[in-house]
Amino acid sequence: MRRSDITAERDTLVLRAGEEGWVRVTTESGVDPTAVYWNWVEVLGFLDRYPSTQLLAGRLDKGAELAAFAANARRDERPLLTPIDRWGHTPFAPTPLTGHSVAGLVRAHLTGQAPVHKRPPARTPTLLHENAVAPVAVDVDLDQDYYDRGIVARRNAHTRLETVTDILDGIDDEADKLLADLLAILDRTEID
Repeated sequence: MRRSDITAERDTLVLRAGEEGWVRVTTESGVDPTAVYWNWVEVLGFLDRYPSTQLLAGRLDKGAELAAFAANARRDERPLLTPIDRWGHTPFAPTPLTGHSVAGLVRAHLTGQAPVHKRPPARTPTLLHENAVAPVAVDVDLDQDYYDRGIVARRNAHTRLETVTDILDGIDDEADKLLADLLAILDRTEID
């Protein structure tokens, strides 16, 4: 199922079902499919902007709203549901979950048999060795022209380095000429 294969109209979820056209989804389990869909669209929008399930988990743990990211979840041909591995990573190239996998996940959640998702333990900061120098925090105030100076410096470097390719090509030509001269000298000494 692709993102463009599902939409919500008022309080009804509508799915594209092959040649049959669009099908309305209703449920009697007390679960509101449109609420589930909109929550997932918010998650997809967040992951489109910040492709990190760790950042997403941090946001969800803090109870932050993701509604602002719903507009980011473009209606395109990317998969609506992708697998998440045991480390919490989604595949680099979006691959869809199979229908069998989706059915198993939904069944487990609706029957209350889904596994409890445990957060990995927080990383503890590494301790410094006895002889190591502790990092010093420096409070630096950057002046207002900091970024402008950086942009100008990069532009100047780009302008100055514009001829580097020509210079290197000239060096390469000189090296080829010297090699040809050397080979000519060696050929003459072998004849003598």
